[in-house]
Amino acid sequence: MKLLVLNHTEVEQLLPMPECIAVMEEALSLLARGGTLQPLRTIMKPAEVQGVLALMPAFRAGSEPLFGLKAICVFPANAAIGKDAHQGGVLLFSGETGELLALVNASAITEIRTAAVSAVATKLLAREDATELAVIGAGVQARSHLSAMACVRSIRRARIVSKHSERAQQLSAAMKSSFLFPIESVDTAEDAVRGADLIVTATTAREPVLRREWISPGAHINAIGTFSPNAREIDTATMVAASLFVDRRESALNEAGDYLIAAREGAIGPDHIKAELGEILIGAHRGRTSSEEITIFKSLGLAIEDLAAAAYSFQKAKDQKVGTWVEFD
Repeated sequence: MKLLVLNHTEVEQLLPMPECIAVMEEALSLLARGGTLQPLRTIMKPAEVQGVLALMPAFRAGSEPLFGLKAICVFPANAAIGKDAHQGGVLLFSGETGELLALVNASAITEIRTAAVSAVATKLLAREDATELAVIGAGVQARSHLSAMACVRSIRRARIVSKHSERAQQLSAAMKSSFLFPIESVDTAEDAVRGADLIVTATTAREPVLRREWISPGAHINAIGTFSPNAREIDTATMVAASLFVDRRESALNEAGDYLIAAREGAIGPDHIKAELGEILIGAHRGRTSSEEITIFKSLGLAIEDLAAAAYSFQKAKDQKVGTWVEFD
């Protein structure tokens, strides 16, 4: 038996953003129709280290069934040493024989598919005329979200802010040549958000970085930076005022600090979650209902998204003869 290994650069080559957006639409639709199985992620956090290990298994039914397992470490301090906070691999297994088919770089998969899912949410929930983008955070996800948002809306201007201002300046300078619209770094989150109709929060914050009084009527927010019950990027007032959409209810009710902290304060309850993205994709929910409505997509990241992205990369790599095959008997 041979195993295909795909590194970061190869995944970037095989999984361009427009194609990944389509792959995520298919995966989320399948999830909504009951064609997948995935338990909640398991997280291990030893006291001795400043990071966690997360295990994210999933199964996809169909004519060629597949198992997937993402094993990933998240070390937020990596940004200070020039490394991605996410380090790990996605394992892809045959659902017919159980054979291990591929080991795919999880940093690249996570970077691309997370932004692609936000693009799906933006297509479904943001106003058609949304053009002013604010990005809070200046790391890997900030970069990938610039590309993803530009795929689904005609951006006229982007503003980037970070608690480390030099990182926002560096990202702005690095990305300017990649887009036709201007990208600028600003000093405060309020400066970035006021007047924006598309907002991305991509931080490692544990306390809110976004305030209700800054947000314009009709804005859409992609909240992607936290996956802990005790950390949040969005303040309670914004959670109350907005229509909340998620990738998966079970995950949000167990892992989303943005929702759970507001719920513990008694401000919202489970019925505040309007729908999963997949339910909108298959026509079971209409999504946005008015031009003045503020919408939030709370992203937690799902194992089925990793499986779908890895499976697409695996098939394309075989077709294009990309990657390294190693004996694994």
